[in-house]
Amino acid sequence: MGKDCGNHGEDNVRQACRRVLAFLFFLALVVGFIVLIVYLVLRPTHPRFFLQDASLQQLDALTANSSAAAGILSTTLQVTIASRNPNDRVGVYYDRLDVYASYKYQQITLASALPPVYQGHGDVEVWSPVLTGPGVPFAPYLASSLATDVQAGTLVLQVKIDGRVRWKVGSWISGHYHIFVTCPAYLTSVGGNGAPGASGLRFQSATYCRVEV
Repeated sequence: MGKDCGNHGEDNVRQACRRVLAFLFFLALVVGFIVLIVYLVLRPTHPRFFLQDASLQQLDALTANSSAAAGILSTTLQVTIASRNPNDRVGVYYDRLDVYASYKYQQITLASALPPVYQGHGDVEVWSPVLTGPGVPFAPYLASSLATDVQAGTLVLQVKIDGRVRWKVGSWISGHYHIFVTCPAYLTSVGGNGAPGASGLRFQSATYCRVEV
């Protein structure tokens, strides 16, 4: 009898554990289903970025044929970037945004950190960082390509943003998501909307940016 009672006690504990695990599993399914419904209803759209201006203040290249042993590029570029949150019910936390410039996939300036900010529904944020790259090592073939573009009066740089964002819906805040933005900056010696800068190049017109989240 004592042995049977002991077995009945163990069976009761096992059944209680199964009920608790089944309840937790059911609760997890309900929470996951609610989150899925909320996501499908709200369907957050990534922020929209625009490059409004780019002023090329310095563009000095020393190639391997000069006194420098390797290609060296010094660049100063001031840019104006705008971001708009198109969502009606979703806010965006920009926790980290690093901006830099590149030429033909090579980074030519240091990354400039933008201040963290919260962007509400339909809000617009505007930043105007100065991007500098003093004495950046530069591949000789890229230096030759850069000289050709400047001489032709048409130069295309890429202004890139690498950062982390979070979504806010009511009081709920999501985890971090990686955001990567690419904005083409078209500079020309003829026409354009900006004032002439280094090498006589000026910003052509505002451009849309490609955004990946």
